Amino acid sequence: MSNINNQTMDSYIEGLFAFIDSSPTSFHAAANVGQALEEAGFQRLYETKPWQIESGKKYFVDRNDSAVIAFSIPKKEQKGFHIVAAHSDSPCFKLKELPELSVEEHYLKWNVEKYGGMILSTWLDRPLSAAGRVVVKGPDRMMTKLVNIDRSVAVIPNVAIHMNRDMNKGIEYNPQTDMPPLVGSADGRGGYLALLAKEAGVQAEEILGQDIFLYNKDRCSRLGLAEEYICGPRLDDLECVYGGMKALMQEEPESYISMLAVFDNEEVGSGTKQGADSTFLRDVLSRIRSGLQLTEETYQCMLAESFLISADNAHAVHPNHPEKTDSVNKSWLNEGIVIKYHGSQRYATDAYSAAVMKDICREAGVPYQTYANRSDIAGGSTLGNILMAQVSMPTVDIGLPQLAMHSALETAGAKDLAYLIRALSVFYSR
Repeated sequence: MSNINNQTMDSYIEGLFAFIDSSPTSFHAAANVGQALEEAGFQRLYETKPWQIESGKKYFVDRNDSAVIAFSIPKKEQKGFHIVAAHSDSPCFKLKELPELSVEEHYLKWNVEKYGGMILSTWLDRPLSAAGRVVVKGPDRMMTKLVNIDRSVAVIPNVAIHMNRDMNKGIEYNPQTDMPPLVGSADGRGGYLALLAKEAGVQAEEILGQDIFLYNKDRCSRLGLAEEYICGPRLDDLECVYGGMKALMQEEPESYISMLAVFDNEEVGSGTKQGADSTFLRDVLSRIRSGLQLTEETYQCMLAESFLISADNAHAVHPNHPEKTDSVNKSWLNEGIVIKYHGSQRYATDAYSAAVMKDICREAGVPYQTYANRSDIAGGSTLGNILMAQVSMPTVDIGLPQLAMHSALETAGAKDLAYLIRALSVFYSR
């Protein structure tokens, strides 16, 4: 159906891999999005300063170092907003404030807790590292510094099968006792803050706050007999973040303000100041209204004329367990964008928004699929319905099909990213 060539597809995948490999946490993902936007001519704004915005210009603003909203304003008329939303966070382990644990004066472990709905077993026996941000006191305010140890420093070792002969019958992992990672000998106790300080370029005593996460050091790669699949950590949802960013940067809007909204904390319910359930999107829209000197009536008309695509990856049919999906409403790797439906509106798609999305895909020349959960299996939630409680407009929930969602290593189709970028480019330019 699509005439996307292999060279274009390969270029997108190469860019996605570089983006994911350099984005071990939501903080790094937001920083990388911001850097790419600045290089593409977007001007950085700050929530703490007045905004001077003009028609025909491009801007972005971040919140909490982990959420970003970018927008491109048409030169002439502004009928409304075309918004793509995605999220920067992925399930992982977060280090506790006092993370060091000693084991009989021989081993040193890190004390961790779950962030999001993880598949715990996938984190065992993998090279792990740590990254995030630290906060230090600057001359006139608190300052954030990103840190990434960027080498394998930890492992969560399995118990040998000789010590648990029933292991292959299934284990219920306790995150407090089974999942703390081994990081070295007990001689290294007390060196945690020094390690972060070295990466941040400060003294250990200067660090007043920290948000540090474990991440999988495995890098993204192609796989399959014809390299038709991609494999890597954090595909959910950095694949959609990257796709939305590429589409936004390569298209000029004609009569709708193009927006990309990347939120944090989707994996833990979005109920934070930088999450989809915050005022972030509403605040940015309001400041655009003020900056363009729109009347309240005009602004409300624009909202009614707007459209939101909530882009968060979808479940593909599992090759070993096809029975886990609905018998008809199911998706496959490399067969196109997934439009997601849910009778109780955990996905915001309805007849109108689905029709718009299908029309976009047809205009873009890319395939689309439909997905609904089995009626006896509770599915997850995403950004669309949460955002619409803040700012209401027609909304469709979509995603790219993938396997092993919330695993430390996930699998998706090599073609689907290009389909997404093509469709979102049409959305932004139409």
